[in-house]
Amino acid sequence: MRFIHLSDLHIGKRVNEFSMLDDQRYILLDRIVDCILAEKPDAVLIAGDVYDKTVPSAEAVQLLDDFLVKISGLVDKVFVISGNHDSPERIAFGSKIMDIGGVHMSPVYDGFVKPVSMEDGFGRVDVFMLPFIKPAHVRACIPEADPANYSDAVKAAIGRMDIDGSNRNVLVTHQFVTGATRCDSEDISVGGSDNVDADVFGQFDYVALGHLHRPQHVGRKSVRYCGTPLKYSFSEAGDRKSVTVVDLLEKENVVVREVLLAPLRDMREIKGSYMRITDRGYYKDLNTGDYFHITLTDEEDVLDAIGKLRAIYPNIMRLDYDNERTRSNAEVGAADDLDKKTPLELFAEFYEAQNNKELSKEQRGFVSGLIERIWEGGK
Repeated sequence: MRFIHLSDLHIGKRVNEFSMLDDQRYILLDRIVDCILAEKPDAVLIAGDVYDKTVPSAEAVQLLDDFLVKISGLVDKVFVISGNHDSPERIAFGSKIMDIGGVHMSPVYDGFVKPVSMEDGFGRVDVFMLPFIKPAHVRACIPEADPANYSDAVKAAIGRMDIDGSNRNVLVTHQFVTGATRCDSEDISVGGSDNVDADVFGQFDYVALGHLHRPQHVGRKSVRYCGTPLKYSFSEAGDRKSVTVVDLLEKENVVVREVLLAPLRDMREIKGSYMRITDRGYYKDLNTGDYFHITLTDEEDVLDAIGKLRAIYPNIMRLDYDNERTRSNAEVGAADDLDKKTPLELFAEFYEAQNNKELSKEQRGFVSGLIERIWEGGK
């Protein structure tokens, strides 16, 4: 049985104030549909963060509708779960009616996950859809579990599933699995508090993960993030986006591969003096309609640089300077580092600066627990 694994569509997302809807429409309705036509999968798995916001725009909802209508006519089944960016209730709306047409939207988590079964020449495949959950969700639905962390929560949720080990079992879920690599366009949680251990997925032949934006496997090759179909930050400029194609053969025989996707507009980073970057000999072979992060090396600021550069690079998203002044500005560098530190690390630095000593182990544990409770209450 063949699946195409997608996730983190983030429909409706804006990057540096640029709407990505045209790019998303192209990648979903053209490139991914072409891939489905070529690969002829039995089903499509969409592992959360379908939208970029819990209350998506009308245009974003329309694009998802167009996409689901198009692909549901090409495959037997489509499985969609909610991610941390989605409203579970909005994703679940109309799910019982859509089930009839083979489009399965994850319901709001209530402590039970029933599989959807499919058959092929090797037997039965059970697909389980587990939307993004937090420990608080599981405590409310499975009070006896009382999970202390995300790993315990997911383990408890899986423990409630009716898994037949003689069948091939697929899990579609949206969590951060310990050991995976993040990039700048993803949400960063409190000190790794959302980590889920990969060994909780041991009963599944394939785990279709969503949440992280780079394609990668964690532990074994069949526990996999497919990544986003588009680049959503310049930290991904050097990445190659793809969909994941999964062939489930006989039990314990899983073949995973990538099919590359070509975007409508790529993300590029270029660096040099204003005169060099605006020289036709420099940019004549570039696709100047791509999204650009340009770093100027001129020692003096160029008057209205971004306005002038847009005459050549109309979709410039970001302009920086790299010169003696910016390199010597330690305060700017320190400010940039803030985004890379967890709240616990920032609090520990503040505490040390105020008290001239580090947090003790007990204090760190107390602060970490306090931040986690605040985090859960605000999500």
